[in-house]
Amino acid sequence: MLHQGQSGPLTFLRESDRAVGKRQSRLTVASDLSLMIQIQRWFEDFCLQQPRLAHWSDDRLYCLKLAIAEGFSNAVRHAHRHRSLETPIDVELSLEGDRLEIRIWDLGHPFNPELVPEPEPGTLRQGGYGWFLLRRLCDRVTYQRDSQGRNCLLLEQSIEES
Repeated sequence: MLHQGQSGPLTFLRESDRAVGKRQSRLTVASDLSLMIQIQRWFEDFCLQQPRLAHWSDDRLYCLKLAIAEGFSNAVRHAHRHRSLETPIDVELSLEGDRLEIRIWDLGHPFNPELVPEPEPGTLRQGGYGWFLLRRLCDRVTYQRDSQGRNCLLLEQSIEES
């Protein structure tokens, strides 16, 4: 499905479901922060269609929507900073066993999350909280580069009742 966005012809959304039961879904978007709300709605719609996630609270959904927003905005503002708005970012959702996996793929330069310092308690600074925030919003966060030169931010959340 292809939709024109509100910001003109450079903004696009394309969704493809790889499994009949919608246990997996993929969305390709332009590097455009104005698409954030549409991405979060797509994620929420996916979750609401999953019987295995019916017990999730609004708070849990909100935390994961915030994690997706942080991951997507980092891809746009950092990885794709010097790239065209047309540069695609793929977002993939997958129910795998006892967890929901969210993958955000970008084409930017890789970074080493181990070099991102933890914010010091009681201090304020501009920026630098994204990786810290992601690790508190999700059960597991990993970042890696594939052999095709794409970066993948993987966010994992247990689907078990807590």
